[in-house]
Amino acid sequence: MAGEEDGEFYLRYYVGHKGKFGHEFLEFEFRPDGKLRYANNSNYKNDTMIRKEVFVTPAVLRECRRIISESEIMKEDDNNWPEPDRVGRQELEIVMGNEHISFTTSKIGSLVDVQTSKDPEGLRIFYYLVQDLKCFVFSLISLHFKIKPI
Repeated sequence: MAGEEDGEFYLRYYVGHKGKFGHEFLEFEFRPDGKLRYANNSNYKNDTMIRKEVFVTPAVLRECRRIISESEIMKEDDNNWPEPDRVGRQELEIVMGNEHISFTTSKIGSLVDVQTSKDPEGLRIFYYLVQDLKCFVFSLISLHFKIKPI
């Protein structure tokens, strides 16, 4: 796929809500310079914000690009996805080569939410990609720092 190995690369994912514990969220981004930024804010039981930054190798960025390419998320459209609501919102922005996508949807509680949506196939691709990216980022962060993301 064009743009997979060369050209610009940027990824940002956010999931969060504002509730009785304030603004709680998880956010991470891969920048073109190889910097991975991670933030997890939970005020539950007076928890504090976790912020970490680390530079990753070109091989890590290639793997991230591969995960995105194989998901085929760049072909999707969020027009029929659930709008963000009081439960929360998710945002995913990706720049790969000359392609740029930006998605916004509500939090997804389970695959039942995906199956009952207006675009179950597209939302399923998004759901599984986000799971893969979270696992990837949590692994990278835990390799570098002694934290336990939940």
